[in-house]
Amino acid sequence: MENLLLAWKEFLNGKNKKEDVQEFQRNLMANIISLHHDLTDKTYTHGGYKAFNIADPKPRNINKASVRDRLLHHAIYRILYLFFDRTFISYSYSCRLGKGTHKAISRFIDFIRKVSKNNTRTCWILKCDIKKFFASIDHQILIKILKEYIKDEDVNWLLERIISSFNNGKENTGLPLGNLTSQLLVNIYMNKFDQFIKHKLKVKYYIRYADDFVILSEEKDYLWELVPKISDFLDEELKLSLHPNKLFVKTLSSGVDFLGWVHFPNHRVLRTATKRKMFRNIKAKEENENVIASYLGMLRWGNTHKLSEKIKLSH
Repeated sequence: MENLLLAWKEFLNGKNKKEDVQEFQRNLMANIISLHHDLTDKTYTHGGYKAFNIADPKPRNINKASVRDRLLHHAIYRILYLFFDRTFISYSYSCRLGKGTHKAISRFIDFIRKVSKNNTRTCWILKCDIKKFFASIDHQILIKILKEYIKDEDVNWLLERIISSFNNGKENTGLPLGNLTSQLLVNIYMNKFDQFIKHKLKVKYYIRYADDFVILSEEKDYLWELVPKISDFLDEELKLSLHPNKLFVKTLSSGVDFLGWVHFPNHRVLRTATKRKMFRNIKAKEENENVIASYLGMLRWGNTHKLSEKIKLSH
């Protein structure tokens, strides 16, 4: 009960004006006691989802669970995040406390400096993207991985309920983009891959952010030799595949697109799609000074003086 109440406080942040949230809150204690009862009696069933599309900047299908289910996701996340986070490698940056895109970019710049010996040698970069990442997560493989870490049968029963509550049209496949638990579950899933990269292939300069990852080296041939090994592991162990149109090995001097920026040896510029998304968001929320301040803060990470001035002048 205590965890459910604490989870409610976290869940409520920024959502208390939403109609469905207000409706749940009107009978808050009765709703939480009912959820707690269903969990202890193991009669809990996860409800359905409301689907909607966003452009981020590419089209994404978001599936939103009910307030009751989302509260439970927060309660699960509060406990399991800390348990699993310590098992992850330090070069995994997505949806983790103290990580994020800025830290990933900082590490990327640090790796570039080391591999290129302060821009005195050619730095080659292998850039990969996993095809239909969330939609391709295999439920049975994910549950098997969870059971390697979690011995409590009640917890595994509950996680199976949540995982099996959604599929992408293909049986036992896919996680919904809208669930908080999905962010943690994909990191648990991909931790298998991270461990393979670091401990089996012994790759030194590797960074992963969700389904995007890069490997840096002085040797172009070494990077190309890694591709079939990576592809085979993803296919055989995780039933995932590399996106053929988003796989390349190139030098930094030709510009490498990673985490919203195109990186060069001595500067970086904002990716065109990221720029468009930024201006769309600013226009949609032009009264919100925090949105503008947030983007100006982000732009400090690149060579964007003109872009920053354009935003300031327009507001």
